[in-house]
This record gives sequence, C-alpha cells and structure tokens, in this order.
Amino acid sequence: MNALPYQVYLVDDETNLLELLKSYLQNAGYEVRAFQNGTEVLPVLEEQPPHLWILDIMLPDIDGYELLRLIRSKSDVPIIFISARDQDMDKIIGLELGSDDYLAKPFLPRELVIRVQKLLQRTYEKSGNPVVSPSTGFQDWVQAGPYSISAKGRLVKEGETEIELTTKEFELICYFLQNQGIALHREQILTAIWGDDYIGSDRAVDDLVKRIRKKMPKFPVETVYGFGYRMTQP
Repeated sequence: MNALPYQVYLVDDETNLLELLKSYLQNAGYEVRAFQNGTEVLPVLEEQPPHLWILDIMLPDIDGYELLRLIRSKSDVPIIFISARDQDMDKIIGLELGSDDYLAKPFLPRELVIRVQKLLQRTYEKSGNPVVSPSTGFQDWVQAGPYSISAKGRLVKEGETEIELTTKEFELICYFLQNQGIALHREQILTAIWGDDYIGSDRAVDDLVKRIRKKMPKFPVETVYGFGYRMTQP
C-alpha cells in the first residue's frame, strides 16, 4: 500500500514568496496548505494537525511567536521558523519556544525543501515507519515508571491519559530511553536534541528537563550534579 503524502502548512504574508514556496514543496511531493496571516490559521488549530508547520515570524496580525505558542498548546508536530529579522536572536527565541529549525531570509526555495525533507525524515522515519497521520497510534509501547511510551506513535500515556509533549520534550525522553543508566553530559544532550549547529547555552537542557518533570513528575530521570542527567533503570 502506498504511503500518504506528508501534509505541510505554510504561513507567510508575502504572496509571491508564499506561492513560490508552495510550488516547490508540492513539486517535492508534499501536500501543502498556504496561509497569509495568523487569523486564517486560528480555525485550523482545532483540526487534525499537519505533519509540519512552516511559520514566518513577521506577520501582519498575529506574529509567528504567538502562533508557535498556540500550535504547541495543541500538538508537538515539527515547526520551521523563517524570518528576515535579526537572525541570531530570532533563532534563539524560536528554539526556546519550541521550534525545530530556523531559516533566515533570503534563502533558496530548494534549501527550504531540503530542510523540510530532513526534519520530516528525522521525525517520522527513524524506525522505518510509513507516513501516517500524526494522531495514528502504533503498537511499540515501552514502560518508564508509570508511563507508557510509543516512539513510533510519538505518544506518552499515564494509564489512559495522554500526556501532551512538544517535539523536543518527546525526543529527549526517547534519548533517555536509548541511554538508560548512562550519565549524559549536557553538551551530549544539546548535540543529540538540538544538533551540532545550535547556538545558545546548555541551560536549554535544564529548561527542557524541568518541563518534562512538570508534565511527568514520576519519569525516572535524575540530575548528575555538575555534569548532566541520567535515566535510572526501571
């Protein structure tokens, strides 16, 4: 059976650029839905999420930062920020708010397509699973304390209650699961979760662990003081 195409939602107020990027993404095989402002996006947030969002930061009504917060309150699907403003600051703020990648304008449309391909592969095809709806479940559950975790389905449950996590929160939980009993340095975690080109301090790791502990207080991860973190053996 053929896999369904990835769904990509694209938000940018520059009409010509929006149509150009939409064309490139469609030619690459993606199903693309385009929006010119945040007001158009708001009703969509109540629908089933796409596989990926591409957000311009500078929009005429609701800016990309606020849209990112709203999207993150609903789902943990990957988000790419694009912006023509101060690059370093936008990238840092976007990553801290929960974006997964950043691309500074002007850029070649082909570069965006490559970024999209890599991010989707990293998110949905790590274990060779086919393209699926973000809400589809899988039977690959593992247990960590009272939590049931599905890496392929990108789901975490406590009993029958599903716990909403951002992409980074879920990826860190999976990273801990892959390295149970091993003391992980903050720099190791930064590289594994944010990539080699991350610019920012290792405080991002502490903030991410803090958010996980707030949502999953019984998740078996402990602080290795002055070094990093370790997931204890169940």
